[in-house]
Amino acid sequence: MGHRAAIVGAGHTRFGVLDAGPRELLRTATRAAFESVDRGVEGREVGELFLTTIGFGGWQIGNVAAVLAEETGVVGVPTSRIENACASGGFGLRAAVRSVESGAADLALVVGLEKMTDLASPRRRYWLGVSGDTEWERAAGLTFAGVYGLIASRYLAEHGVGREALAEVAVKNHANGARNPNAQFQKVVARETVLGAPRVADPLGLYDCCPVSDGAAAVLVARAELARKYTDSPVYIDGVGAGSDHLAVQERPELTRFAASRRAADEALRSAGVDRSAISFLEVHDCFTIAELLAIEDLGFAAPGEAARLTLEGATRPDGRLPVNPDGGLKAKGHPIGATGVSQAYEAFLQLRGAAGPRQIPGAALALLHNVGGAGATAAVTICSGG
Repeated sequence: MGHRAAIVGAGHTRFGVLDAGPRELLRTATRAAFESVDRGVEGREVGELFLTTIGFGGWQIGNVAAVLAEETGVVGVPTSRIENACASGGFGLRAAVRSVESGAADLALVVGLEKMTDLASPRRRYWLGVSGDTEWERAAGLTFAGVYGLIASRYLAEHGVGREALAEVAVKNHANGARNPNAQFQKVVARETVLGAPRVADPLGLYDCCPVSDGAAAVLVARAELARKYTDSPVYIDGVGAGSDHLAVQERPELTRFAASRRAADEALRSAGVDRSAISFLEVHDCFTIAELLAIEDLGFAAPGEAARLTLEGATRPDGRLPVNPDGGLKAKGHPIGATGVSQAYEAFLQLRGAAGPRQIPGAALALLHNVGGAGATAAVTICSGG
């Protein structure tokens, strides 16, 4: 099948505990995206803007899309804020593809943003909780980590797996993050350190959980037929898919499988016309180590329970047969909620152009990006190919 759109520029801030405020983060990521376009691009060429954010802490919670127009100097064109919890970035990318594919715009800008570290811990827990069920989960005292702790407990029991598989996800992603200059954590950790860390929500320990992060990422999405107007090395978007599920996990028939991810993956692969065997690497939503194992299975790359074995065998490492999260994933790179899905597209932009430096996946030709909202209630999947 043909290309649906193309990424012709991408920018990224460092993820972590940053002094910069939301407006500065927007400016930095967007400026980097514009400057990365080989033949240059002017703001007046952008026909539509999408800002992906949950507005953590209540920052400019109303009409924030207009702030993006201000800070990027593209006032006047249609602007939209897209919020689908942690999957906001993936859904923003999907919206941009649809905009240029329909002819509404020749070039669209997607910027993901979150400023999270300037709140006290109780307020952070409140805002992290809004992505899940408030009435039955949060009001009963169940934290976001607690939900994934329950899922992890069930997974380990169902498949006879030990915590070593979870620890290996953390070890691998920290090793990858150590090669990513934008990652929040650029430090290798040993399996013993992961296993010996304090528990957060049994069986999940400190190193099983992604951090609270500030940051922004931006991509310029063009009509596929116009891509080479901007660059000789476009990264094409060939397939997009999305899905949803019950918000509360107790309403779902299965605790250890995310139906939204399965539906999104099937749709994206079908629309791209590619088989899973052709995928070079995965960018998956590993907000907790268990989430990476579930993602590999939900996306159809392993049978239930088999992702643990693949991980322990090294198949998901950069030199394995199915590299997963070469940028360090949410676990090591960081998780500024609204920016995460756009950051995945940024990694695909580098990898598929052969520009990822020491973390480059040899021969990378096709990437699958997987972005999840909450505990699997929403999901977006994108298939990208090199030009």
